[in-house]
Amino acid sequence: MDVKIEAGWKSRLADEFNQPYFLELTNFVREEYTTRQIFPPAKLIFHAFDQSPFDQTKVIILGQDPYHGSGQAHGLCFSVPDGIELPPSLQNIFREISQDLGLPSPASGNLDRWASQGVLLLNSTLTVQANRAGSHQNQGWERFTDRVISLLAEEKEHLVFILWGSFAQKKGELINRNRHLVLTSPHPSPLSSYRGFFGNKHFSKTNAYLELHGILPIAW
Repeated sequence: MDVKIEAGWKSRLADEFNQPYFLELTNFVREEYTTRQIFPPAKLIFHAFDQSPFDQTKVIILGQDPYHGSGQAHGLCFSVPDGIELPPSLQNIFREISQDLGLPSPASGNLDRWASQGVLLLNSTLTVQANRAGSHQNQGWERFTDRVISLLAEEKEHLVFILWGSFAQKKGELINRNRHLVLTSPHPSPLSSYRGFFGNKHFSKTNAYLELHGILPIAW
């Protein structure tokens, strides 16, 4: 099956794209885009992979679903396009960066600037119906993104996996902590941010680990 995705990812995921479950998933997603309002725009489903090629990926931040409000989702977890109001979770992420690194909060919530530095901003489920959170869960996306995480964990060394909330932390079972740094905390949503997200210092810890292993840190 010919999937339009960055070449490095495409070569490693070629077998996955031909699995029966992925063909079923593709048929489901195509039907959904034909009959319903689905986010992100179809051309941006694999935007995270295109922005952070396999060979350049050094940090993985894992989300759950794309945003399901109009104009918000563009294929990167937690990110919104320029000019879109910052969602509460992203506001809290920027607040933690400010507290951790002493940086001012940016005006834009577009995280392409992180992705272009090798931060894979990966949702576990890559599509969603408008105004229906979780509507595309259990259709096959989770199996696909499990494979993505396994490939990274198996083929690379000294990656940083940032897992916020119990949903993301379940994916941590796929990662060898002797080869990679796994950072966990509560989710940055307003419901849980005060239970340990604030003060987790994940951004400075990420950069310290990268620098320890001779890898260029992220300009958060």
